[in-house]
Amino acid sequence: MTDAPLLQVEDLNLKFHLYEGVSHVLNGVAMHVRGGERVALVGESGCGKSVFVRTVLGLLARRNVEVSGRIRYHGEDLFGLSDGQRRELRGRKITMIFQDPSAALNPVFTIAQQMTEVIRRGNPSCRSAEALDIARQSLLQVAIDEPDRVLKSYPFQLSGGMNQRVVITMALVNRPELVLADEPGTSLDVTVQEQTLQLMTRLTHDAGAAVLLIAHNLGVVREFAERVYVMYAGTVVEEGTVEEVFRDPLHPYTKALFEAVPRLTGGAMPRAIEGMVPDYTRAPEGCRFHPRCPHATERCKVPPPNVTMGPGRRVRCILHEGEAEEAVHG
Repeated sequence: MTDAPLLQVEDLNLKFHLYEGVSHVLNGVAMHVRGGERVALVGESGCGKSVFVRTVLGLLARRNVEVSGRIRYHGEDLFGLSDGQRRELRGRKITMIFQDPSAALNPVFTIAQQMTEVIRRGNPSCRSAEALDIARQSLLQVAIDEPDRVLKSYPFQLSGGMNQRVVITMALVNRPELVLADEPGTSLDVTVQEQTLQLMTRLTHDAGAAVLLIAHNLGVVREFAERVYVMYAGTVVEEGTVEEVFRDPLHPYTKALFEAVPRLTGGAMPRAIEGMVPDYTRAPEGCRFHPRCPHATERCKVPPPNVTMGPGRRVRCILHEGEAEEAVHG
């Protein structure tokens, strides 16, 4: 792992202009991923995690979308790149593992056609026969004993777990620097999810790739990641190492997440978080969690301070603004 950020996101805001109004989805998001690092972004479904990843990759349609802020890769602002340059970057340096393997693979092409296309996109001088051999060897590395059968198959002829292995292999075959993994395996059964996590951990480690894992399963985060960002309603409310956040969660939302997971309650009954993630066309003023927070006051209706609690340890909440010398409002 290197000290310089590989990916640096600064004050990222995203709005969708819809018929029913303006949907303020991402709200001043800031985070970074260093080379070779494993980072997790957690939160409830609907908190903006997947939209954030698609914004980083440049996969959102431009119509009725307004984006501001900075996304830097190796210090270069991605918003300054052309569409062709973004596609080139996605194909070689940054790749994506989607949560549903059946949706990530094209049903009308064989696995061989799809894998060789990815390989040749990353290595334009690679011949078809050479790309096919690379695909075969890559499948053998993920314990697929019959790679030729798999390569000749269409996605619908394979199990969900097999397709997930193929998707992970395709994402890593060109040895990218950064892998964005959007809850991989969550559409599959628990056993396959565990196998998927172990496989992804091994392959990314062997490739020296950094990983930004999108997840709502805190057990997976604890096992996989080194640092974690907690997102609520498009806002990062807490960040720190996995050890720090799991040992001493600071934000009321992070604490509520832990209390909702049976294994993390210390034997107490899990408690659901009351209320719902807000409608982004009518997002609450100030702290977006305050309508559901048991500690909320009138002060929570203004933007909360982003309090630095230590190196790489921050929380966006008024409950902690007196606990550190430096607090940045916004």
